[in-house]
Amino acid sequence: MRSKFVAAAVLTSLLSLAILASCSTEGDILYKQRLAWKDPYNVLQSWDPTLPNPCTWFHVTCNMNNSVIRVDLGNAQISGPLLPDLGGLVNLQYLELYGNSLFGPIPAILGNLTNLISLDLWENLLTGPIPTSLGTISSLRFLRLYQNNLTGSIPPSLGNLTSLQELKLQKNAFNGSIPSSLGNLKTLRFLKLNENMLTGTVPLEVLSLAIVGNLTELNIARNNLDGTVRSSELRVTAIIQDELKTT
Repeated sequence: MRSKFVAAAVLTSLLSLAILASCSTEGDILYKQRLAWKDPYNVLQSWDPTLPNPCTWFHVTCNMNNSVIRVDLGNAQISGPLLPDLGGLVNLQYLELYGNSLFGPIPAILGNLTNLISLDLWENLLTGPIPTSLGTISSLRFLRLYQNNLTGSIPPSLGNLTSLQELKLQKNAFNGSIPSSLGNLKTLRFLKLNENMLTGTVPLEVLSLAIVGNLTELNIARNNLDGTVRSSELRVTAIIQDELKTT
């Protein structure tokens, strides 16, 4: 009986150590990110590595196991790069960094955040392509990267995000065609691709989301797309496009 009690105590201690180690790792990741950012208004002042774990910091939310599930720093006036280390926050569900002056690329390792529900990086100064690895986050419902300086083509891998409700990529510098794989996103309600440099035509697979999916707004205006969209009896509230050019 005593041996069972000792074994249980040892197991409990090991689990506690594992949780503490996880907290320490997540705290180290966030503190390293803090050091990489400029924070003129000291909104990150509470991100103190001497505190027990990051769950006591402002703008950070943890679950019952003291693991970070939210980082909320929208409109915080911070600037600097996104560190690849953020991919180590494996339980993260919400990364809200919109309305700042973040620059540089979106780290491909963010594809490791397999519990992510919302990735909000809109209205920053981010550059480079959308990592194809983001297409592996099957839990993602909101991907909002609009009003940055992102370039390259829209990855076909985003068509794997079958839980996605909003895909907002407008006001960047994306080129190439609209991937037909986006037609897989039957849960998508808003697809905003306006004000880019997209070419070709809108795939029928994407247009079909108005019939077989939940799409209520498709905005493709101010691109270099051919032709126009003609539709009838669609459940789309608005298909926003450029006027048909005549010669």
